[in-house]
Amino acid sequence: MDIKEYFARISYRGSHDKPDLETLMEIFQHHIQAVPFENLSIHCGETIELDLAATYDKIVRKKRGGWCMENNHLLSWALKTLGYNVTLLGAKVYVPEHDAYADDIDHLLLKVVLRDKSYIVDGGFGMAYQIWQPMELISGKDQPQTPGIFRFIEENGTWYLEKVKRKQYVPNHSDSAPHNVDKEVCRRVYLFTLQPRDIEEFRSRNLHLQTAPDSLFVTKSICSLQTPDGVWALVGWKLTEIKYNYKDNMDLVEIRILADEEMEKTLKEKFNITLDKKFVPINTSRLSLF
Repeated sequence: MDIKEYFARISYRGSHDKPDLETLMEIFQHHIQAVPFENLSIHCGETIELDLAATYDKIVRKKRGGWCMENNHLLSWALKTLGYNVTLLGAKVYVPEHDAYADDIDHLLLKVVLRDKSYIVDGGFGMAYQIWQPMELISGKDQPQTPGIFRFIEENGTWYLEKVKRKQYVPNHSDSAPHNVDKEVCRRVYLFTLQPRDIEEFRSRNLHLQTAPDSLFVTKSICSLQTPDGVWALVGWKLTEIKYNYKDNMDLVEIRILADEEMEKTLKEKFNITLDKKFVPINTSRLSLF
């Protein structure tokens, strides 16, 4: 595995001589705008592996994306290679339709320590809840970013990530209204602790999420990529573009339903993805991603 090859994949041409916050922010920004959050392997008859070499080959050489356990595992390798102090953490994602967090750890994120300050680095959440900058691990402090205001709340050793949402303008609102699009002001994203994790601890969950009939990732084909001013998301046949802070503290949400014959072209043009096997889109779950 070659760090220069990784830099070429994410189009990063900046310096990397010292592991400081500025370099971390730049690399992170390039990663989330180059590497999609996607589960397309499941819907192409492929298996998602947690072996780091396989993940590197998939994302760097084949120019694919991945979900949290792939994206953040690869990102942890890159940052460690550059000399950063990186720890793997596990989180439980909030499911708004159930008003509850997952029963088991189902999300991998990173803690990076710089000059005695801890930051959460998460390049594998995707959609509209993807952070755009490393977040300082401090409770109760609003941390404004382009996608919105994020903050951590700590209670008895458990940390909660929240995002304050802007209002959304959806021109074709009647076609498909996101869950409580006009009512939600603050969305809980996930909870986590600072207990260090090893990638081996995620193997059973990695298998469950890609095989269980009720798994969100089995019932929805998902591909999202952050852009300079928002995010593209393809869920099933529904292509959504969000432009953040389009006007008056409001996000513009544009939705279009694609035909089967548009899929391959859209994946290439919007997400820079070319699949080796036949892709079968699906969206049978009512769970909201926005």
